[in-house]
Amino acid sequence: MKKIGLIGGVGPESTVDYYKQIISAFNTRYKELAYPEIIIYSANLNELMTLVNAKKWSKLTEWLLEKINVLYNAGADFAAIASNTPHIVFNKIKSKSPIPLLSIVEETCNKAQEMKFKKIGLMGTKLTMEADFYKEPFISKGISIVVPNEKEQQLIHHKLFSEIELGIIKEETRDEFLRIIKRMKEENNIDSLILGCTELPLILKGDSCYGIPYLNTTAIHCKSIIKYCIGA
Repeated sequence: MKKIGLIGGVGPESTVDYYKQIISAFNTRYKELAYPEIIIYSANLNELMTLVNAKKWSKLTEWLLEKINVLYNAGADFAAIASNTPHIVFNKIKSKSPIPLLSIVEETCNKAQEMKFKKIGLMGTKLTMEADFYKEPFISKGISIVVPNEKEQQLIHHKLFSEIELGIIKEETRDEFLRIIKRMKEENNIDSLILGCTELPLILKGDSCYGIPYLNTTAIHCKSIIKYCIGA
């Protein structure tokens, strides 16, 4: 099996989820195999968001490449970033990385194609909802992406960083998110929803709501990491 390199800490709660999902797969589906070797670089979330908020993309690229090189020097055979937002510079770091990288955006797009979705809602950080890096791969495949309105985006972003990133899960916040999904279904006719922040599955449990299937980016990414690890 290949050694897994994971850039985590951005945020910490979803990094724990990644680790649990990968290990769980080797306790169940792949229990005939030994546990995989996982090297985790728990990066500083505040440093990441400082670069993101300042839109310092070259600095962000350097910052991520530094972490990838640490994973490479520690023996990782490939790597993944356990967060959606940093993928805004994924193509830049992929071309300079010493090891293969698995994109959460590409894997999610592949899953959407497989499920034959055509008009997908996208929830995530403000940057993920505003920028084109998430939308472009889907649009190129003939899939429409719909984001919440400005007020809803502000609410989602605020709740992610003031609560969910800190491990605080509130029922009232879940209800607010569900109301947004319901509105998008009724007004925008979405046929599915991308949980485009790896913390969102921590509060939006299950596979769907109001008949809208979730594309759980954490679960999708973990499955691709596991398959690459075992050479499937």
